[in-house]
Amino acid sequence: MQLIDGKAVAGQVKQEIAAKVAAMVEKGMKRPHLAAILVGHDGGSETYVAAKVKACEVCGFKSTLIRFESDITEQELLDKVAELNNDPDVDGFIVQLPLPRHINEQHVIEAIDYRKDVDGFHPINVGRMSIGLPCFISATPNGIMELLRRYGIETCGKKCVILGRSNIVGKPMATLLMQKSNPGDCTVTVCHSHTMNIKEECRQADIIIAAMGQPGFLKADMVKEGAVVIDVGTTRVPDTSKKSGFRLSGDVQFDEVAPKCSFITPVPGGVGPMTICSLMNNTLLAGQKAIYK
Repeated sequence: MQLIDGKAVAGQVKQEIAAKVAAMVEKGMKRPHLAAILVGHDGGSETYVAAKVKACEVCGFKSTLIRFESDITEQELLDKVAELNNDPDVDGFIVQLPLPRHINEQHVIEAIDYRKDVDGFHPINVGRMSIGLPCFISATPNGIMELLRRYGIETCGKKCVILGRSNIVGKPMATLLMQKSNPGDCTVTVCHSHTMNIKEECRQADIIIAAMGQPGFLKADMVKEGAVVIDVGTTRVPDTSKKSGFRLSGDVQFDEVAPKCSFITPVPGGVGPMTICSLMNNTLLAGQKAIYK
């Protein structure tokens, strides 16, 4: 069993990005600028945004954090999105999800200029990805693809089961892995809460990507010998032994599943760090105008 060290790979990718940014600046090009909008004080969102700001520093980006209280109106938020769309200094920006219930997330996502949508959530980027055109790919699936690539994990002709059908992970992950590419060329099955015989589906898989948000869902009797397991789950569960009062739990029962795997990601330290460095890579592409002129 080999542990997939997402933290180490992410560090390497960020250094590669920093070198490219330094070369851009040396040539007189503008330093890439990422802006982030944070609404309210959700603990997980605070942590993620802080990590993104820190990653910008490592990569040599300019970053701007825009904060609003949770009582902001949808129109006020849309006005700020329009302002960033029209700001020539901002290459890419994100609106950290989830948003308060009174704000329609889809309205906000669709209001973002797809050429600055470095989260890859806009329908134009999603549509372009689905037919294999250049676009901003959503960060978590893109990060997983990079891990598969860097660890030399064979995907061509393999059976891949994806647990979860979210717009952020499950659906784009399935799209990427079935495309004619490397990694890719998989036979993909997407399982969800209404899937029959989910255990049998998993036991046939060469690659399992667990993204259901259900701590410990994937157990040893659901995994065949030699499978590759990618754990996307990051659920906070109470833990009195921790100073914070909680720990992060993945969707995989790691201790019992790991011995059966050829490769497996830990939680934390697996997919999470790659999600952030994929966002950094999208920001670099936006700054270079490499996808949309």
